[in-house]
Amino acid sequence: MIQYIRTNAENEDFRTLVSALDADLSLRDGSDHSFYDQFNKIDKIKYAMVAYEHQTPVGCGAIKEYAQDTMEVKRMYVLPDRRGQGIASSILKALEQWAGELNYKKCLLETGKRQPEAIELYKKNGYQIIPNFGQYENVENSVCFEKILHSKKN
Repeated sequence: MIQYIRTNAENEDFRTLVSALDADLSLRDGSDHSFYDQFNKIDKIKYAMVAYEHQTPVGCGAIKEYAQDTMEVKRMYVLPDRRGQGIASSILKALEQWAGELNYKKCLLETGKRQPEAIELYKKNGYQIIPNFGQYENVENSVCFEKILHSKKN
């Protein structure tokens, strides 16, 4: 059974998983990695999620305020041997729920064209491709997504 724990960037398991993510992205992005790396620092992340299977961290993700009504999804990663089990989708849904609880109206994110499984994850979970935003505006390798969060009516 997978447990999903809300935490922050101080969590050692989150940091370890992010290090594994960075190693993977360094291989995929090649010389582009240093450009992306500057936007992926975790020191200001207040909202992180770690997935555990039998007390072993197997995946993570985070949200960070982008604008007054918008959270940016950051640092999504699942260990290679745990992929294909719905963990990333569950983390993403939990992050969206958390963003909604914090009164944010939408989530956006950037991923790279060299991460086809990430692109499919976001499409499968209702994210729409949007024009590249912010620092990714003129970056050929970037693909940006957005999802409007459904507010819960009481």
